[in-house]
Amino acid sequence: MEIEEVGNCEALSLLSLNHVSILCRSVWESVRFYEEVLGFVLIKRPSSFKFNGAWLYSYGIGIHLLENPDIDEFDTPMNESRPINPKDNHISFQCTDVGLVKSRLEDMGMRYVTAVVEDGGIKVDQVFFHDPDGYMIELCNCENIPIVPVSSCSFKARGQSFKKVPNKCGFIENEMMESLSLDMINFSF
Repeated sequence: MEIEEVGNCEALSLLSLNHVSILCRSVWESVRFYEEVLGFVLIKRPSSFKFNGAWLYSYGIGIHLLENPDIDEFDTPMNESRPINPKDNHISFQCTDVGLVKSRLEDMGMRYVTAVVEDGGIKVDQVFFHDPDGYMIELCNCENIPIVPVSSCSFKARGQSFKKVPNKCGFIENEMMESLSLDMINFSF
């Protein structure tokens, strides 16, 4: 993968995350999970849809459930029996009390794993678990880690190798971006 500097390129005018769509075997089982475990609220869904589904909303985002009872475990990697792996695809929500989350999951008999991320003395507690169809959910106190831009330089991925492109950024910014790029390739918990 090559990295190429992007100069004066305007980003799309995005505002926020609107919704996440999730295929599920049973809409009502998934609705119950997202309501009871995560606190989402069932909202009106447009009547023009000709397939079973449901829309839920909370925390400024929506979850759209699309029912497909014929999901076969060979057609999708999502199934409840697989291990809970924090490095798997997941949806993450910030929470106010990780201890309360773990207690509630235990009361509900749900399996989960925990992880701690630490940087410069700041710790983030994470709890990972699956929804009824095996999709990974993370609850964390991620607001503990400040959002700090790595540099003011914009880079664009291209191809299959990293290629340093001459740019107007300083030495430190270039070193930080190169380090970040390598860390992203070797990302692990």
